[in-house]
Amino acid sequence: MLTDQSIIIDSRVNGVYTMHRGVEEIMATNIIALNHVKKSFGRTQALKDVTFTLPAGQVLGFLGPNGAGKSTTIRILLGMLKRDGGDATVFGEDPWHNDLAIHPRIAYIPGDVYLWPNLTGGEIIDLLLRLNGQDHNPKTDALMKAFEFDPKKKARAYSKGNRQKVALIAALSQDAELYIFDEPTSGLDPLNELTFQQEVRKLKKAGKTVLLSSHILSEVEKMCDAIVIIRDGAIIEQGNLDQLRHLSRLRIQVQTEQPLSALKQQTGVFDWHENDSHLQANFAVDHDALTAVMNALTPLGIVDLQSTPPTLEDLFLHYYSDQGVSSHVTQ
Repeated sequence: MLTDQSIIIDSRVNGVYTMHRGVEEIMATNIIALNHVKKSFGRTQALKDVTFTLPAGQVLGFLGPNGAGKSTTIRILLGMLKRDGGDATVFGEDPWHNDLAIHPRIAYIPGDVYLWPNLTGGEIIDLLLRLNGQDHNPKTDALMKAFEFDPKKKARAYSKGNRQKVALIAALSQDAELYIFDEPTSGLDPLNELTFQQEVRKLKKAGKTVLLSSHILSEVEKMCDAIVIIRDGAIIEQGNLDQLRHLSRLRIQVQTEQPLSALKQQTGVFDWHENDSHLQANFAVDHDALTAVMNALTPLGIVDLQSTPPTLEDLFLHYYSDQGVSSHVTQ
């Protein structure tokens, strides 16, 4: 929620700081700002409460499964849909009323790419560039080579992956201020996914701003400064990965000199597995219970202990479980 004292993630200081500003000023000083945005299609409420900001120079991961509201949010930011409630700005402008001023500053990749079937991939790339006031350039050729893309074939012959490459090459060829990627690697093979990740890191190094919508958790984890998680049209959590990890469980593998079976009854311990000797165990533990668990382990004589931090996937599943959402709401 944006209030007069709103917390904004800012990659320039690698952390969080408090801004004593009103909502209008916050929305004007971020590349993207959404405040309690709502959108319905008939009786279906696609967006119930979407609030987040994206400062300049940051890569923001917008996480959620299909149907959570990611694409609807992006279409509102592009001025393709009119919101029913709340406020939304891009470069400080209302995207519904000022889309013509905003679009030349944005490079966009949709999740579903449809092409002109009788044009070649190269012709479509050049056309997309010209539509945004830009031209085929050396970077375009370098991207074609990096993505192993054949620009001479007619679009009708392209697979989904190759159709996606057309949009990727056209968008990444542009010198834009804001890049919006909606499920950009859909249909790509692992090598091309890696190429895309490398290109996003180049954008980040160049100080560009990126909104990356995805359900591929490893993709977001490798590239993003901050994360926004959406469920059923509402934002349920946001922050950088380190800030959110403390809400998920650590994985502990331990060996002790004395049996440790009693530990599985400890508060905050889950998914317990131990060997027949009862001297080795593998389990998950809530971060807040870690001190108590270590205090219980120490008298047993720790021979070996390994702690694995949660991945973004662990965090994501935590928030999408009924228990995770309920615990978040009651905090």
